[in-house]
Amino acid sequence: MSNTAERVNIIESQVLSHNGYLLKKITFDYLRNNGVWQRQSREVYDRGNGAAILLFNRAQKTIVLTRQFRLPVFVNGHDGLLVEVAAGLLEGASPQERIRAEAEEETGYRVHDVQKVFEAYMSPGSVTEKLHFFVAEYDAASRVGSGGGLEVEAEDLEVLELTFDEALEAFYSGQIVDAKTIMLLQYAAMKDIFAAV
Repeated sequence: MSNTAERVNIIESQVLSHNGYLLKKITFDYLRNNGVWQRQSREVYDRGNGAAILLFNRAQKTIVLTRQFRLPVFVNGHDGLLVEVAAGLLEGASPQERIRAEAEEETGYRVHDVQKVFEAYMSPGSVTEKLHFFVAEYDAASRVGSGGGLEVEAEDLEVLELTFDEALEAFYSGQIVDAKTIMLLQYAAMKDIFAAV
């Protein structure tokens, strides 16, 4: 198998929208596995990369999540209120810097020792975004504000503290449907992060 870059030839890149983020239509030739070149066209949405974090309290076996309105989910038939881990776009910062700021803005908890656990592309068929996933411990002393997000960014989040078992049950029952949150809950369960260290 040849290098992927040798199998892709970009023919044209057309900007369809640049209203906040960048939507392009890209036409390219791709060398298929059978040795035949095929012309394809795809829309690619570039909103930058992001980071997400699961805040957990080992002693209490609790986690901190948020609930907020998401318009795309609403127009797809959901009530639009999603329970999620704290997350945000990098906007030029390192993943570690950005996720510490997002955790404080959204949840009110200031965390310092963040542990990166994995990276993933969330919707690779059309969106360029790669998410950096983190976990960090919190306690009552790390609460420095009320959270809720930034009003200037139109954020209006409710901060939730749940037991880990309550969060897993919310996932199993279909109340938590956000992919990044599900992935971090599953990571926490697989790694048994609440076990004594």
